[in-house]
Amino acid sequence: MRMLVDENLSPALARALQALFQGEHEIVHLRTKFGPGVTDVEWISALSSEGRWVILSADRRITKNELEYRAFRNSRLVGFFLSRGLYKAKVTKQMERILSLWDTMEKQASIVAGGAMFELPMRSSLIAQLKR
Repeated sequence: MRMLVDENLSPALARALQALFQGEHEIVHLRTKFGPGVTDVEWISALSSEGRWVILSADRRITKNELEYRAFRNSRLVGFFLSRGLYKAKVTKQMERILSLWDTMEKQASIVAGGAMFELPMRSSLIAQLKR
C-alpha cells in the first residue's frame, strides 16, 4: 500500500509509520513528496495519475470545498480522515488509533473504488464512509 500523510498531520507520524512498515508499505508525508505550497487539487491529481494511493488526513475541508471534493471523488485515491476528536488528540493517541485500525484500513482500501472517503473514529473499531 502506498500512503500519503497530509500536511495537517505530523511529518514524524509519517516517518514512524514508514519505519514500522519498511519494505511492506510506502508511507510519505505530503511535504516530503511535493514540498510546501502545493494545493489539494494539485496533489490529488498528481497522486491519482500515479495509481492507487491511500490518503491519511485530518483536512475535512476536502469534503466541503466543491473543487477539492470533486477532484478527490473522481480520483483513484482512498481517503481516511481523522475524526475531529482524534485530530485534536495528542500525536501518541493518533498513532495508537491509526495502528489499531491499520488492518481494517488496509483491507478497506483494497476493496473500494477510488474516490472513497472514510472517517477514523476516536474510540470505535468501525470505520464509517463519509457521505459529505
